[in-house]
Amino acid sequence: MIRSYTDYPLKKHHTFGNEVSAKYYFEFTEPEDLPLFLSTNKEWHDLKLLIMGEGSNLLFVDDFPGLIINPNIPGIEIVREDRNNIWLQVGAGVVWDQLVEFAVFHNWGGIENLSLIPGKVGASAVQNIGAYGMEIQDRIESVKGYDLDTEFEYTIEGYECQFAYRDSIFKKLFKNRFIITSVVYKLDKFPEFILHYGDLKAEVQKLGEVNLRNIRQTVIRIRESKLPDPAVVGNAGSFFKNPIVDASLAEDLLDNYPAMSHYPADDGKIKLAAGWLIEQCGWKGFRRGDAGVHDKQALVLINYGNATGREIYDLSEEIKLSVLDKFGVYLELEVNVIGE
Repeated sequence: MIRSYTDYPLKKHHTFGNEVSAKYYFEFTEPEDLPLFLSTNKEWHDLKLLIMGEGSNLLFVDDFPGLIINPNIPGIEIVREDRNNIWLQVGAGVVWDQLVEFAVFHNWGGIENLSLIPGKVGASAVQNIGAYGMEIQDRIESVKGYDLDTEFEYTIEGYECQFAYRDSIFKKLFKNRFIITSVVYKLDKFPEFILHYGDLKAEVQKLGEVNLRNIRQTVIRIRESKLPDPAVVGNAGSFFKNPIVDASLAEDLLDNYPAMSHYPADDGKIKLAAGWLIEQCGWKGFRRGDAGVHDKQALVLINYGNATGREIYDLSEEIKLSVLDKFGVYLELEVNVIGE
């Protein structure tokens, strides 16, 4: 199915929910729809492009003057299995948490800690989503899609995706060039649980047996207690990445702030909790007009109703500057800002 619109309102297509529109919007549900559309609309070559799914990681600061392409492809299919593992090919338009629910129902492990992360399957590979000690890079076998430069469809193996913390080749070389149509995930039939993050294990044990279902329920409960529902109040979850700093800087900060949240990272570096840093700068619960900071998790910026994208972005810049001034730590955005 193909849907194509001009001057299309985007309020219902991104979770901040501010009023913006796209000059052109194209949504498709079958992989073959895309080359057909492009071949019959040659003017797309001259347009600014944005590939968009559920819009759960976007902040629009202005109307989008070009073409938005939304690969809303459904379907979950078993493509291979052996005694220990199962491989699922999943359409880019499948809601991420529905896939997690499906896997847990069948007792296939490897993504249960990623319950309730907003967005769709295509975005999971772009963002290298992660939570509670898991990152999706460890489960992605391959990514299939359409290259707008070559106008060919092909598959990228997981090891070729250049995954890093909340990063991938799809945010760099292939940004707004490679349109993901499906992802293959490798899951475990005999899962080993990852429960070392925070007090996750203790919270799961309160439900009784440590199993996939109880892990999922616990993660959902924790996320719902800390993060606002985008259907109720506009937000995109974590607005900033947790910064990774040199051990020497972390040690200096811990001398002055011994209660500072911190975790080991790769290459001997230390990951700091951006929410903790922001809270120490006094931003938690801050509100200016309809733009604000969540009162339970300072990592989350909020549109209380009628905030513009520019107001939310300007607030984020003030927060970054205050954290840099107080701690000497630079915060990177996890949200993609469109039109800054």
